[in-house]
Amino acid sequence: MTAVPEQVSAKRYSIIGPGLIVAATGVGAIDLVATLIAGSKYEYGLMWCVVVGCIMKIVLVEGAGRFSLASGRTIFEGWSSLGRWTHVYFVPYIVIWGFVYGAAAMAGTGLPLHSLFPVLGVTWWGILAGIVGASLVWFGKYAIFEKVCAFFVGLMFVTMCGAAIMTVPNLLDILGGLKPWIPDGGLVNVLALAGGVGGTITLAAYGYWLREKGWITPTHMRLMRIDNTVAYVVTGIFVTATLIVGAELLYSAQIAIEDGDKGLLDLSHVLADRYGEWAGKVFLIGFFSAAMSSLLGVWNGVSLMFADLVGHLRGLATDHPDRHGGGTWYRAYIVWLTIPPMAMMFLGKPIWLILAYGVLGALFMPFLSLTLLWLLNTDRVPREWRNTWYTNLALVLCTVAFAVLAANELWGAVSGVL
Repeated sequence: MTAVPEQVSAKRYSIIGPGLIVAATGVGAIDLVATLIAGSKYEYGLMWCVVVGCIMKIVLVEGAGRFSLASGRTIFEGWSSLGRWTHVYFVPYIVIWGFVYGAAAMAGTGLPLHSLFPVLGVTWWGILAGIVGASLVWFGKYAIFEKVCAFFVGLMFVTMCGAAIMTVPNLLDILGGLKPWIPDGGLVNVLALAGGVGGTITLAAYGYWLREKGWITPTHMRLMRIDNTVAYVVTGIFVTATLIVGAELLYSAQIAIEDGDKGLLDLSHVLADRYGEWAGKVFLIGFFSAAMSSLLGVWNGVSLMFADLVGHLRGLATDHPDRHGGGTWYRAYIVWLTIPPMAMMFLGKPIWLILAYGVLGALFMPFLSLTLLWLLNTDRVPREWRNTWYTNLALVLCTVAFAVLAANELWGAVSGVL
């Protein structure tokens, strides 16, 4: 189905737009656990990383959106203009990533559902969540997808911020955490926390959600920038609340939680012990909302990217139905995200696939920042929409930071094999 632009005006603009969806989609259960662990280890010492992370994502997402609006081309068309090497990297990546992420997303959504309703196991709850998510985005109706995501974003925001308020945080300590500081041997942790504030392949999906929303020309540039900035300010508040919970509940009591999604279940038990069973249940609802919003965002946004990728490689016109939501290749990727990964949930994860996922995934953020530097400094966009010197500086810093993280991930992957 060809996307039909909707008329957009400042009067109709709301806080829930493509920006908040891409930001919320990028903040999944693993990111929440990483933030909680940072709070439990360093109290408020890494609060400044949250601010840096939000600024980094504002720059990257703004660049992706600006390219789409200024050039009238999708991000994959932009990458293709840089050479076939981009295909060699991104085509295998999106295929492998979808298979592995599908299993992880369903399992992550199944955990809180199992804790709330133990009538089914984690695997079966995850499978049901994947099927429901696929059904909600199957027809590619952006307006419906946006409303459902808005509901889950609201739930996750209210529950996490409520948990932070309950802990009665020390405001002076929070402000003190804005002073840059790197703990001994903690450079990678610092970069990971900053890089994890809503950062995944869905950053590149922003331009596709702009298209589905109907924001398709440079006249929407101001709306896009407001949307993106507001989205990451809201996300920053949410991640700050997560850090507060880690600092006040875990650091002060010297409680360690597990790495991985199960760490959030640990926190629900801490909340239940301190404030009552209801507090743990409410937090589990927020945990489910965060996981489900990420699942929905990927099932829709990355499927749009895949449809455009296949359509472009097959030489289909930009407005061809199969390059948009609801088309053949869009639905094919939803199936790929949902059905084959179910086998992984029952049979376990093949080591070679996990290794490939880790290697290709580690390279994505450097790939995105480097290609944005290239695309936005050349005649691929009109001169008035090219990078300023400070945008270039910010993108260079993003590239360096993510390259260090990638090197660390690759070293860990190689060490694990050896």
